[in-house]
Formats: sequence, C-alpha cells, structure tokens
Amino acid sequence: MLISLLYAGATSPPPKFPAHIHTFVSLATLSFPVLNNFSPLKALRIRVLATAAAKNRGEADTFLAEEHVSWASLGVSDGLARALINVGLHRPSLVQAACIPTILAGADVVVAAETGSGKTHGYLVPLVDRLCRNMDVSKRDVDDHKWHKKHHVSLVLCPNVMLCEQVARMANSLIDDNGVPFLTASAICGRQGLSIKEPDIIVSTPVALLNFLYAIDPEKRRSADCIRRLKYVVFDEADLLLCGSFQNQVIRLINMLRFDEKQLSRLKNPDSVAQEYDSFPLKSSEIEVKEGIFVDLAEEDENSDNTSAIEDLELKSEIKIKQDWRRVRKLYDRSKQYIFVAATLPLNGKKTAGGILKRMFPDASWLSGSYLHRQNPRLEQKWVEVTNDTEVDALINAVNSGLNTKVGSSSGIIRTMVFANTVEAAEAVAKILMGVNIKCLRYHSSISLEERTENLVDFQLKGGVFVCTDAAARGLDIQKVSHVIQAEFATSAVDFLHRVGRTARAGEDGLVTSLFTKSNRDLVAAVRHAEELDLSVEKAFSRKRSFRNKLKKRGINRPDGASFIPQEIPL
Repeated sequence: MLISLLYAGATSPPPKFPAHIHTFVSLATLSFPVLNNFSPLKALRIRVLATAAAKNRGEADTFLAEEHVSWASLGVSDGLARALINVGLHRPSLVQAACIPTILAGADVVVAAETGSGKTHGYLVPLVDRLCRNMDVSKRDVDDHKWHKKHHVSLVLCPNVMLCEQVARMANSLIDDNGVPFLTASAICGRQGLSIKEPDIIVSTPVALLNFLYAIDPEKRRSADCIRRLKYVVFDEADLLLCGSFQNQVIRLINMLRFDEKQLSRLKNPDSVAQEYDSFPLKSSEIEVKEGIFVDLAEEDENSDNTSAIEDLELKSEIKIKQDWRRVRKLYDRSKQYIFVAATLPLNGKKTAGGILKRMFPDASWLSGSYLHRQNPRLEQKWVEVTNDTEVDALINAVNSGLNTKVGSSSGIIRTMVFANTVEAAEAVAKILMGVNIKCLRYHSSISLEERTENLVDFQLKGGVFVCTDAAARGLDIQKVSHVIQAEFATSAVDFLHRVGRTARAGEDGLVTSLFTKSNRDLVAAVRHAEELDLSVEKAFSRKRSFRNKLKKRGINRPDGASFIPQEIPL
C-alpha cells in the first residue's frame, strides 16, 4: 500500500518581475534584448495574450522561434551554426532566440523559463561562441605559458552529479567540420577531479568546486589563478542553488568571484578613487570585505542590531557608511559575466531566489518564458481522486493506459515516469507494479549512483516505466516522455511544476495523470482553476511551507463556505 501523506497547496496571480524583464512573444520582442523602460504589468499582459495566441496559431509557436530566425541571425558563428544543425537543432527555440543575443552582448542575465524550453543550449551556445572567439589557438603551440594566462574558462554550477555530467556531454557534443569538439568540457563531481588538464568549460556542484579549489592549492595561489581565468559563470537550476543547503556555498563562491573582479580592477586602475552613489540599505546584499573575506550583509538576521553592524564595518571595511544609510563604495570594472537559469523562480519575498537575485544583481537582464509557472498548452492533464481502497487499482490502470497511449508512439518507444514523494513510497510503487508483471526502473537517493545512471540510460534508450522521487524531476533531459503519473500528489508548487515539466518538452505533446485523495481536493480545485484562467501556480514556492498551509492562510477552509479562487492582477 502506498504511504499516505497530507498535501496542500495554493495558486496565485502572476509574479511581479523587474522592470527590464523580457517575454518570449515575437521577433519584435527578441530584437531588443534590453528593455529598461518595459512595464512589468505590460509584460504580464503581453505574455497572457501571447499564450492565448499561441494556442490559436498552432503548436510550433509554443516552442520554436519564427521561421526566419536562424542561428546566424542571432550572432552565432557559421561553424557553430552548422554544428547545431548537425545535432538536430535546425532552428532556435523562443528561449534560445532571446538568450543568445543578450548573453553574447556580455550582460548579466537571469533566464526564467518553463522546463523543456531549451535553456541549456540557450546558455551553452553563446558561451562556446564567445570562448572560441577569444581563444587564439595558433598561439597555444607557440607559447603555452602565455596562452595559459590568457585562456578564458567558463564555469557551470549544477545542483547534482547527473546534471553536471549531462551539461558536459552536451557541450562536448558540439563538434566542428573535422569532427573535433569546439571546446572541451569536464565535470567535477564528488571527489572526482578534472578529467581534462585544461578544460574550457568546468561543470561542477558548488561543494565539489570549493573542495577542488582548496585541494589543488591549500595556500590559495593556484586557486586564485583558476578563479581569475573564470570569465563566464552559469548557475543552472538557480532557484535551488540560491536556497536551502546550497545557499551558503553558492553565496561564498559569488563573493570569491566578485572579490577577484575588484582585485583585477584595482590592478588595472591603481589610482581609482571611491565614488558616491545611491545604493541599497544596510540590510541588502551589498558585499563587503572583512579581513580579506567576503561577507554578504543580506545573511544578517533581520532583528540584528544595526548600530553594532555599522560600528563593526567602520572598523573593518574599506567602505564608509553614512548616517542616511547610503553607501560609498569603489566602482570597479567588471571582468566576469553571471548567468542564472531556472525553470521556477519565486519572487515573492526577500529570501526567495528571485529576491536574492534582484538585490545582488540589480542590473541583470531578465528573460521570462511565456509559460513560466503556467500550464503548457501541449500538456493534457487527467485528475483521478482515489481512496485507500482504490489507489492501487488506479495506479495500475494509469500505468497501463500510458503504455498503450499513442503519444510518443511514432518512435516506437513509450516512456512513463511515476513520481512518489519519498523513497519508501517509490519502493512501494515499484513493488506494486512488479507484482502485476509491469517491469519498472527505479531512481531515488537510496540507490547507488552507478545503478541510477544505468537505470537512467536504460530508460532513455529502451523506454518503459521509470519510478522515481523528485530527484528525477529537475534538469534531466529525457527525450519524449509521453506520460507522467503522480502516484502521490506533489507537496509544493515547485515540485508540481518540475514533475509535469518532464513531459510535453521541446514542442512535443504529453499527458499527466495526477492521483489525489480527499485531503488534496481543495488543492486540486485551486490548481485546476488556475489552469482554466491561465494563471500561475506559485504562492507555495517557499520550501518550508506546504500547499495546505498556504491555502489555510488564504482562508480556503473558512466555515462560511467561501473558497479561494485565484484572481488576475488588474492590468
């Protein structure tokens, strides 16, 4: 029997994005990568209209850019454009058409777009292009020492090993006309070091990178050189990296990178003086130097004594703080580019990933997908209410229905993913399915990395039924998943969005079957209302609150019978 859990949830109006946000709507929008005067309310209106228009115009409009948009028109070199066509990417997606020119322009970028929209190639392609243009290969053989010093490197941070290895494979798959990769990418995972001596792209988890930097040089000399050569830094699954257990390590890495930028700027401009300008209050994420170590002021407790903080900074910081809470800090020349990529990016709160990014990178360009936190028009959803007596039969029927579906049958391979909330529940689901002669592969944290990798490869190559926890919901690019089943309903909006995003990817159709109990009934009603009204589902983005807590806070279970129905923001 499945392990029964209580679930709860909420929906919300569309998020308020920064004023310079983009939406992937038409080529006219894509032609202007920086819209500093763009109203967020107008952006929301355009996105809603674009969603409706895409449903009416045809399926291709929801994923691919317009027909006359080519890789070359986005600024990609001819050789790299041919390589993309050779791997089956004949045309850029809407997300890629917006990302590539902005990243090539050198701006810090925040990309928030739905799963399966092409975000990985959206940042890999411009990085490969820029690295190739900056690299003078002819000098490498003449003077390796000088080449080493000028060798620019890109860093991609990912939350888990599987995603690191996937990104490295995608980068290495881009080959030139002679069959040689344009650049070399290497993953640093766990205790594994670099497999290539001088990679052009390093892909790593935050902890593995920190351990690597200190392992290669306990005295921090070679590690400083490594940081100096990092020119492009990508945070994949940024919402996960900037919250929870990853947050301290990621903020520490950002501070190390910024400190290197300031040092390099001082070397180039030794006579530069401090310049005064309006900045954030003391509690914002300004970065200070205390005894050679970066400290993020945003991490201070909100109830801390500001007076003592000011006294401490006056003694230890190079920056003077005025009584009116404005700051004087040194303006420095930027030498690194930061790119943040996520399929879910909460903005409702200072401690959310979006809130942190707005404070730490106020000048970044924001790109938002048309279906961010929304229902993909290519996705069909089925809702099945179950009880303890019917949930097993409903699960078996849903799996058999997925195996017999016509979606994805053109390739002859049917792939079904079944999600459970815990390892124990995933094992129970697998046992039930195998008990009725339905073969399945398992994927969760209690299985060794080697077995997980083997099961994932088998599922990608042969299809079948893949029973997993939310460990498989993020980042993994599994092609043509025709059916996703929620054997247990997701406990947060983030998990829900990532689960359903495993299907209907890259312009394909997909089906999601969600089994829910009486305790989930109000949540399902709210989610379905949001779907009908084309609203986002994101008020439960906090990782410490369940859907139920948010619904209760909204008064959905009030004794007068009133229920919470998501309302649109007046435009």
